[in-house]
Amino acid sequence: MHDVVIVGAGPVGLFLACELGLADCSVLVLEQEPQLRSPWRTLPLGLRGLSPASVETFYRRGMLQDLLKASGIDNYPWADPDADEATPPAQAGHFAGMVLDPANIDVAALPLRLPSPAMEGVMTSLEAIESVLAERATKLGVEIRRGVRVSAVTQNDENVVAHADQDEYAARWLIGCDGGRSAVRGLAGFEFVGTEPQFTGYTMLATVADPEKLRPGFNPTSTGMYLQTPVPGHIGVMEFDEGAFDRSQPPSREHLQAVLRRVSGTDVTLSEVHLASSYTDRAKQTTTYRRGRVLLAGDAAHIHSPLGGQGLNTGIGDALNLGWKLAATVHGYAPDGLLDTYTRERHPIGAWVLDWTRAQVATMKPDPHSQAVQTLIRDLIGTRDGTTYVFEKMSGSSVRYDLGSEQPLVGRNTPDLCLEDGTRLGDLMPEGQGVVLDFTSDCRLHDAVKGWDKRVRYVAGPARTDLGLDAVLVRPDGIVAWAGERDFDRAGFEQATGFWFGSPVA
Repeated sequence: MHDVVIVGAGPVGLFLACELGLADCSVLVLEQEPQLRSPWRTLPLGLRGLSPASVETFYRRGMLQDLLKASGIDNYPWADPDADEATPPAQAGHFAGMVLDPANIDVAALPLRLPSPAMEGVMTSLEAIESVLAERATKLGVEIRRGVRVSAVTQNDENVVAHADQDEYAARWLIGCDGGRSAVRGLAGFEFVGTEPQFTGYTMLATVADPEKLRPGFNPTSTGMYLQTPVPGHIGVMEFDEGAFDRSQPPSREHLQAVLRRVSGTDVTLSEVHLASSYTDRAKQTTTYRRGRVLLAGDAAHIHSPLGGQGLNTGIGDALNLGWKLAATVHGYAPDGLLDTYTRERHPIGAWVLDWTRAQVATMKPDPHSQAVQTLIRDLIGTRDGTTYVFEKMSGSSVRYDLGSEQPLVGRNTPDLCLEDGTRLGDLMPEGQGVVLDFTSDCRLHDAVKGWDKRVRYVAGPARTDLGLDAVLVRPDGIVAWAGERDFDRAGFEQATGFWFGSPVA
């Protein structure tokens, strides 16, 4: 019997498998698709954007270089280690098809942004992400079985079983990472609630007889929006039909051409459609991310429109939050209630993402009221404060968990603090441990942290930028669990450490 069975070998399932593998858990990943490679994972249809927060996660686990190589990127903007402050991003994304101007971003207004080797988002592909994660997971002892379709889930107080054909896969815990149409979600009885769609969207790779009739980029129209990317024939269309299209079958060339003509207001001709799929903006979320010994992460827990590219990044955040907490539970040193903080911390983030995408859909609707709102938002986004606000939300830098502290850093992602010897926080996190950075000259926390020395890494030394702190306790997911300002007490540190990492080792 495995410690954990993960259903779904997409980016979220594989990232979670790596996190558990780092912690020496025995992990089995089940994936219904027989092969890793498919046209839907390679460029251009497999194009995905990783936010700066997600890129930083790969950096902190020592996988950024592998990801850049797999993505064919050889000019990623590495930070100047001697820089005094962070620089504006090269790209800033879009809101409802309204592209942000990165020159408008007020970097000084972003929360605790410091120079880092992972400052920018990355455009990559599903294949690149999955290949890097699958290779790392395999090296960590994770077993991946493809061509396995889970048909039933049963559980009791001691274990959970995934049933597939004639086989049974038993584990202490089961994680559904099997996407928006998650089988695990339904089989385990999760309640899934939300709103119904306003539009049907289509993604296609086609031969266009007269591509000059379509404008490049995002194009809102009186019936929806279309997008023509720089890749010839790679087109996206959204038609506000309340999700009326029957998505049980792939869209035909005739249907796609009719929709594109209606939305674009042209008589463009699709000579041939090579690949096409449809989607909607249905926005739903499970009421909890855990039922007994079954947990959900990524699209299995929350679905929404792909506007703004939030789905993949939210899923990686789920996996990062869950991995170390579940590993501590498996190994028996998790404090009471630690695993419950997964839902408590991540469910509000998922709910926010659903509303963020709903707001974009409402702005894009082709009716006079929505168009009036779009004009207003376009004006606001064109301002420095407006651009900064939207970028902060989309980049992941605004996330803060409520950890019961008024200290402004606690609950936030830790900036890439750098010691005077050049050691960065990101250099200290590839093994998935917590980190204590002690900036004092007397190393006052050295003895206190010994009780957790296999769970928490202690590093002392003066910092180039210490943000006015004596020390910080960083969780394995990069979140500040405790921050010691001048004249802090050891008891407060030990209380915070015990809350997140359990009792000290005797």
